[in-house]
Amino acid sequence: MVDRNPTQAVRCSSKRLKEPDILTPEEFGRLLPKLPHRERVMVLLAGTTGLRRSELIALTWEDVNFDTLEISINKSCVRAQIWQTKTAASARPVPLSPEVASALSAWRKASTYKEAKDFLFPSVRKNGRIPVWPDMILQNVIRPAAKAAGIVGKVIGWHTFRHSLGTNLRFLGVDVKVAQELLRHANAKITLDLYTQAVSSQKREASAKVVEMLLPLKVRKNLQHLSAPSALEKVAV
Repeated sequence: MVDRNPTQAVRCSSKRLKEPDILTPEEFGRLLPKLPHRERVMVLLAGTTGLRRSELIALTWEDVNFDTLEISINKSCVRAQIWQTKTAASARPVPLSPEVASALSAWRKASTYKEAKDFLFPSVRKNGRIPVWPDMILQNVIRPAAKAAGIVGKVIGWHTFRHSLGTNLRFLGVDVKVAQELLRHANAKITLDLYTQAVSSQKREASAKVVEMLLPLKVRKNLQHLSAPSALEKVAV
């Protein structure tokens, strides 16, 4: 009756169907200049705070405290409907760096909607009454910009920026508890299991350190000598 399994993409357990793609700091830096003003601020905010898509678009200007450099997360937006945050942990305030706060301030001046109750990223077509549609921004602006920046072979979604932040925090050696607080997970196990990936360079470095520990330099040189093919083996190859 059907030529494929329609439930194949349905996740029935906590195990991921595939590891999510992440952006390296260098790729993130290449992406930003390719984006228009609004989208650049959205990506900058998502990539440095780890806000979920629904939290990002639900933000209003009264949620941003430029004096204390914090964002209050007290609501989320799903399908143009405003709801409470995902969990109690999600409602914790998020710190802003001075650079990101400056970018937000510049965007507020440029935006048509800058009152306290206005959304940071409103839908112009809907006269600011609802936030912009995030999937449209992703499809029409961010992914083409990523391609223009030479970022290929990666499926970029809004959660890509959150995953990337978790991985970068681990790369910097940030304590798991601190990373948990920044990502606003209910417990540290979620931070470790779901939102951090070992960067390939870290894996290679770790592997090299283990080899150095287990095999002294003299032994490693002997192994290299033994593994080199003899003249007879070269002819056979």
